[in-house]
Amino acid sequence: MILQALRQLAIDENLVGDPDFEFKPVAWWITVDRDGKLVGIEDVRRNVNEGTKRKAKYDGKPTLVPRQPIRTSGDLAFFLVDKAEYVLGIDPAGKRPEGKLVQRAALFKETVRRCVEASEDEGALAVLAFLDSLGKDKSYLEAWVAQAQPSPNELFAFRVGLEEELVHLRPAVVAFWKNERLQGGEPKEGAAFRCLVTGESMGDAGLFPLIKRVPGGTSSGVALVSHNARAFESYGLRGNENAPISRTAAEQAGTALNRLLDPAYPDPERPGETLGRRFVRLSADTVVCFWMRKPPAEAKSFLDSLSNLLEGEREDSVGEAYRSIWHGRETRLQDPTAFYALTLSGTQGRAVVRDWLETSVQDVVRNLAGHFADLEIVRHAKPKKGNPQTPAVPVHQLMQSLAAEGRSAPVPGSLEAGFVRSALTGAAYPFQLLQRALVRARVEAGGDDWIAAARADARAALIKAVLNRRRRCDTQVASRYPEVGDDMNPTNDSPGYALGMLMAVLERLQTAALGDVNATVVDRYFAAASATPRNVFVRLLRNSQHHARKAGDGDDKRNRATAFRCNRIIDYVADLFNVERKRYPPQANGLPVHLDLEQQGLFVLGYHQMRHWLWMNNEERAKWEETHPDAPRAFRWLKEPSHEVPNEAETAAS
Repeated sequence: MILQALRQLAIDENLVGDPDFEFKPVAWWITVDRDGKLVGIEDVRRNVNEGTKRKAKYDGKPTLVPRQPIRTSGDLAFFLVDKAEYVLGIDPAGKRPEGKLVQRAALFKETVRRCVEASEDEGALAVLAFLDSLGKDKSYLEAWVAQAQPSPNELFAFRVGLEEELVHLRPAVVAFWKNERLQGGEPKEGAAFRCLVTGESMGDAGLFPLIKRVPGGTSSGVALVSHNARAFESYGLRGNENAPISRTAAEQAGTALNRLLDPAYPDPERPGETLGRRFVRLSADTVVCFWMRKPPAEAKSFLDSLSNLLEGEREDSVGEAYRSIWHGRETRLQDPTAFYALTLSGTQGRAVVRDWLETSVQDVVRNLAGHFADLEIVRHAKPKKGNPQTPAVPVHQLMQSLAAEGRSAPVPGSLEAGFVRSALTGAAYPFQLLQRALVRARVEAGGDDWIAAARADARAALIKAVLNRRRRCDTQVASRYPEVGDDMNPTNDSPGYALGMLMAVLERLQTAALGDVNATVVDRYFAAASATPRNVFVRLLRNSQHHARKAGDGDDKRNRATAFRCNRIIDYVADLFNVERKRYPPQANGLPVHLDLEQQGLFVLGYHQMRHWLWMNNEERAKWEETHPDAPRAFRWLKEPSHEVPNEAETAAS
């Protein structure tokens, strides 16, 4: 079904209007005169990061070139458009032995010679004359390569004089190439298979086209269908006879997949324009691409916005009609059009299918709104200077937060694929996401720079989404803890959540008493407190009395008020566990001995949301109190009269 859907996409978007040609990035134009003398070499690359703050990255100009067979380990020259090793007989990397370069240049020249003999085209004849001259002296080209430094895999094409038409697109040359392809595609006598994609009879099963830009794959591309070892063969069939696909169907499916993975694939019907982006990079080795079956105008507009919706980088990157999805509100798009999503990784020259999804556009729109609602949470990381707050945590940032900072592969590709499937289908998120998030939360607790805050925001969003979706999808889980909202909820009496709140308050009290210290209570005790709270919190509660006394004895009125208010919240939480306020004995209290994974996740959320609440400004606090009219008195800080700020005696007595 995957190949059938890809083939249909190629038909719908007219990606294979001419089956003998395909779009590829050509980096250099070699201009020769009609006698074959070199006029110049023009750089036609473009900076794909132009207009952004990213480092310049150059790619070739999308050009219609002859469709070529797959180049395996042997030598194979492409027709009139190839890399420097074949066209010039020069290796820009300087790694190929001279004998190999001479052999490859001879193969390339032979393809041009056959074209000249069959077509007598003047352009091809000029190219052949140029190639003949290279055998005499190419020192000037070697100097050019050293100065221009083309990439070893960049493609070269030819043109004659001032003609805009490239040689391989001249009518006589095109006719020659079509005849070559026709002869090469004729079935061998006695060979008969049925194509698994179209059901039509076919000749030999050839190689499936290579797919470019698959993360984790090679620069030359990876195979989606491949049987290149005897271990993959059955019933006496050899190679791709084990999964026979006609050349036409394979080229259609391969072209469609290359189009999906290309950020700027040229529009075959509108020269100079590109087709909409259809993929999201999840990590260094995983990508998800998506498409629809003949989408109407409104559904196509949604599809064009989907990459930016999932990446959540800038609000203006998404059409206004779909921005509400970021805030958990559905659009009025009710379209039953088929929607497909394919998650891929690359490894050892092959494409690994991580996941395949078939659903409808209207279901995807509804489920994405729920997905972003589940991820919504208060954030500690403020937007960088001059930039607005991103409307949602980008999907790649969510995945990166689950690995040690700086690692390129945060989670297994199968887990990333499961996360995307849950986002698009509304199913429960993989529970392993919670496990990994908790590991990183314990390791990175206490980080106070912007990157640490952004990673903590992403993990908290994931934990909230996993827990809330889990209780909605499983009635047995629903009774174990209440749903967690976007911001701090003082009435959430789950043991893990309440103790996470308590940890944040103890940290704030320590800051009021001691200011900035090298190691806070969170740095030292977060990991243990989130797993085995009884022993840890008895010690922390006892120490909090000293912090409250020190802050209350200070000259800073604000710190005295903070200590008083924090003490009241500590009393409130302690009462939930029947902890005696005066002595905090390690025995005979209701603090849990240990917390399971769900409660540990709630602990992280309680700490995250309470820490944000403790540092809110008056405007934010007023808004919070307005939306939480039933909050206990200990949490209503703006309603406190000034005389309730304790004096030294009151603080010591507490």
